[in-house]
Amino acid sequence: MSFDSVLKFFLPKDRVFYSLFEEVATTLVLMGDTFTEALQQKDLTKRDALLKKLEELEHKNDETTHRIFVELGSNFITPLDREDIHYLATSLDDIADYIWGAAKRIVNYQIDDKNNALNDFAEIISKSIKAINTSIFGLRDMKNIRDITASCVIVNSLENDADDLLDNTMMRLFNSNISPVELIKQKDIYQMLEVVTDKCEDAANVVESIIIKYA
Repeated sequence: MSFDSVLKFFLPKDRVFYSLFEEVATTLVLMGDTFTEALQQKDLTKRDALLKKLEELEHKNDETTHRIFVELGSNFITPLDREDIHYLATSLDDIADYIWGAAKRIVNYQIDDKNNALNDFAEIISKSIKAINTSIFGLRDMKNIRDITASCVIVNSLENDADDLLDNTMMRLFNSNISPVELIKQKDIYQMLEVVTDKCEDAANVVESIIIKYA
């Protein structure tokens, strides 16, 4: 048997990792859209109902991430470095975890966001996730490196926007006349939402490192 025949035998017939990453990215987009829709709701009951739906999506992402790790342990040859697959899976999972964590806090704290900061954060997060989705779908064949790179740049820019939004929101918060308890609750949520954008940037950085290696 020739070397080429041996190599074809070991190569995955279905490049399963790309499909799994695309599944994760698609679920993240749905989480971002649901989160944004929820925070646009003026009715707090409807808002909370939408936010609670994120738990199911977060669990779905957990299951897909687990499948990635199972495949990583059972495939002898992978389309990307094993470390890159692990880092990308972990960074995408972190995005889902922190979105759901923020959603739980909003429901539990019953925040009345008069300054509309929650909605502003949600829009930045949703845009970041959509840019990550573009970059993830571009990894399968890496034919449009410029598009992948541009998407990563968008995520980095949006993370800077989130930093500015957090600074401005904190200034308004500490200049307000709300109770200390309410201030602590809002500060906790706004900081967690900014962390979501950090996790998006982490994922974009992993994608950038992958295309540098393989493009």
